[in-house]
Amino acid sequence: MTNECHDNSCRKSHHPEQVKKDLITRLNRAEGQIRGIKGMVEKDVYCDDIITQLSATQSALNSVAKVLLNGHLKGCVKDRLAEGDDEVLDELITTIQKLMRK
Repeated sequence: MTNECHDNSCRKSHHPEQVKKDLITRLNRAEGQIRGIKGMVEKDVYCDDIITQLSATQSALNSVAKVLLNGHLKGCVKDRLAEGDDEVLDELITTIQKLMRK
């Protein structure tokens, strides 16, 4: 039974539980870093120190993106190509371009 969705509304990821836990841990860490940065701004912390924390947060978010991209390539993209859905390649190119803008 296949889902015929053309508006992306029914597409879902199916991450293994351990990957999902890892992603949530990484996102929680980034969320805490963001709250810390907000507090630094409110306390008028030296700009360079805030920028250092922003850089660390960006690295944390990039690590989430790498985990997701890896799973996407090995799961979703591989499966859709096997089903003959070459449109996934255009979608992947767009996704990679979005990641490279950062």
